[in-house]
Amino acid sequence: MSLHLWWIYVTAVFLISATPGPNMLHVMAQSIAHGPRKALATMAGLMSAVLLCLVASALGLGALLKASPRLFDVLRYAGVAYLVWLGIKAWRAPVGMGDAARPVKSDHALFATGLLTGLSNPKLIIFAAALFPQFIVLDRPFWTQLAILIASFVVIESFWYGVYALGGGRMKRWLAPANRQRLFNRGTGLLFIGFGGALLGARA
Repeated sequence: MSLHLWWIYVTAVFLISATPGPNMLHVMAQSIAHGPRKALATMAGLMSAVLLCLVASALGLGALLKASPRLFDVLRYAGVAYLVWLGIKAWRAPVGMGDAARPVKSDHALFATGLLTGLSNPKLIIFAAALFPQFIVLDRPFWTQLAILIASFVVIESFWYGVYALGGGRMKRWLAPANRQRLFNRGTGLLFIGFGGALLGARA
């Protein structure tokens, strides 16, 4: 693809990735709870989910979901249930616990939670299926172009994960008082439930 076309794609993905959503909120919440370094496992799980969705879209799953509303609904309802569960868990999270008393999650647990959060939205597959064709030049090697698009997406998404993780790390001290922790937990819970509600209203 031309450099001009690639820059248009990069700009679009940069702005889309910057928008707060379940993935970015999850990175920030885990960074606040466990620190930016531990949040790297969460980011790895989320990025693995993004890669799986992008590759699945390239292999035709996006078109299959578009043509099969029932399959899409099954995935959508599973995603809604998981996001609502995350919301309830965040709402009920304990407050007033020091770092020494806070349960420490393993990297495997953080990775798994990130992976499931990233996979909870099947719209990403359809989004990629709609986005990629706009930047694929038919008379040039398909897989080379696709690799460039996916790699660019991963780099940009990783950058924003880092921004949100560092932001969460800086918020940790401000959230030290129990009342602020409670407010943040409930706000986070409501946002996750809201994301689940938005996904429930999505259509393939």
